[in-house]
Amino acid sequence: MRTLVIILIVLAILIGTGVVGYQPAKYYWEMRSMPKWRLAEVSEGEIVRVVNATGTIKPVLQISVGAFVSGPIDAEYQLTDMEGNKLHDKDGRPLNLAEFNQEVKAGQVLAQIDPRIYLATLAQGKATVASRNADKKRIIALLKQATNDSRRADELQATDKKFIAQAEIDRVKFNKESLEAQLIAADAAIESAEAARELAKANVDYTTIKSPVDGIVINRKIDPGQTLAAQFQTPELFVIAPEMRKKMHVHASVDEADIGLIKIAQERKLPVTFTVDAYPTLFQGIVEEIRLSSVTTQNVVTYPVVVAAPNPEMNLLPGMTANISFEVDRRGNARKIPNGALRFFPQPQHVRKEDKALLEGKIEEQKPADANEVQETGLSAAERAEARRKRNLRHVWVVEGFKLKAVEVVVGLSDSRFTELVSGDLKLGDKLVTGIELPQQNWGG
Repeated sequence: MRTLVIILIVLAILIGTGVVGYQPAKYYWEMRSMPKWRLAEVSEGEIVRVVNATGTIKPVLQISVGAFVSGPIDAEYQLTDMEGNKLHDKDGRPLNLAEFNQEVKAGQVLAQIDPRIYLATLAQGKATVASRNADKKRIIALLKQATNDSRRADELQATDKKFIAQAEIDRVKFNKESLEAQLIAADAAIESAEAARELAKANVDYTTIKSPVDGIVINRKIDPGQTLAAQFQTPELFVIAPEMRKKMHVHASVDEADIGLIKIAQERKLPVTFTVDAYPTLFQGIVEEIRLSSVTTQNVVTYPVVVAAPNPEMNLLPGMTANISFEVDRRGNARKIPNGALRFFPQPQHVRKEDKALLEGKIEEQKPADANEVQETGLSAAERAEARRKRNLRHVWVVEGFKLKAVEVVVGLSDSRFTELVSGDLKLGDKLVTGIELPQQNWGG
């Protein structure tokens, strides 16, 4: 009996010890099994939404300068500036062709085609005009004589009709009419000769290639001594870009899904920023034009967007690739959720019972569809529109004891790091789970 009492007492002590130690042991085990979460706070600040694209830098205008006449480039001709000062190349030699990157003024000579053939044609045309004018004077003199002969014949016939034969009267009369016709033909011949002379003069003028605008020679396609053949196709000699220091264009292709945002940005005159590989500088511009000429490449529709940017230091050169960010919206003093918190998706064992349905799909009908996937789900247009309206309903996770608790939030504007918190049971400073911290590996020996 005494042994039984002792056994019962020992059992009671063991049971009491187990009951007393259960909660601490359970707490210790849960603490040991609990992951170490990466946390980020709900903060406040500015959020700027951008649409990114790539583009190519081009001059606002490119003017091709060609040649209307054929002939060899005069390698002996020396160019001058607008004040008549002779120009030389970087080695001090006379400049007979406009150089690459040369800044030119409207009317400045860029090249000279050998004009000797055209000068000879012009001299021939002048001589032809002089010959036709002389022939006209001869005809006028003969016409005066014929007019006098006709007047005398009329006077004699009036005195005595038998004094002069009718045949002689007819000869005088028709000779006068013939000379009058010859005078008309002489006038026409003079006009034709003058037109030929003007054509020859124009061809002589065309041998001097001049710049039509103020600008920079961005391309030269001829060399000294080269012969131009303009009979079949007008050769392109120079490409001149005016006002490159004032403004350059960046031509970008923007996806159709973003073109509505770009249009709003254009209306609000929001800034556009971009970089080029050649410089660390951040360049700025504005949306100048959204062109309606869509381009479809592999079923992707894009629209050309033209961005205007100043270029006072000539850092932006034609052909450069620009990485562009179009600012489309901005929020100041917004509550911000780290994007990592919106992307985090926990394992079911880490979530409290009340929120496991979110992970197990039991309330799938309440989960908003991804707007990027609704096109493939067979939804109607109304359902797709509703899905887009609900896509801003999301969940983030906070630590509650040893488990994670889901908090429903409505989000708004996003940038590369944060998303605007429109509504939800969160306040500034609340810590959101963004992931699990992995244990550090001990690589030591």
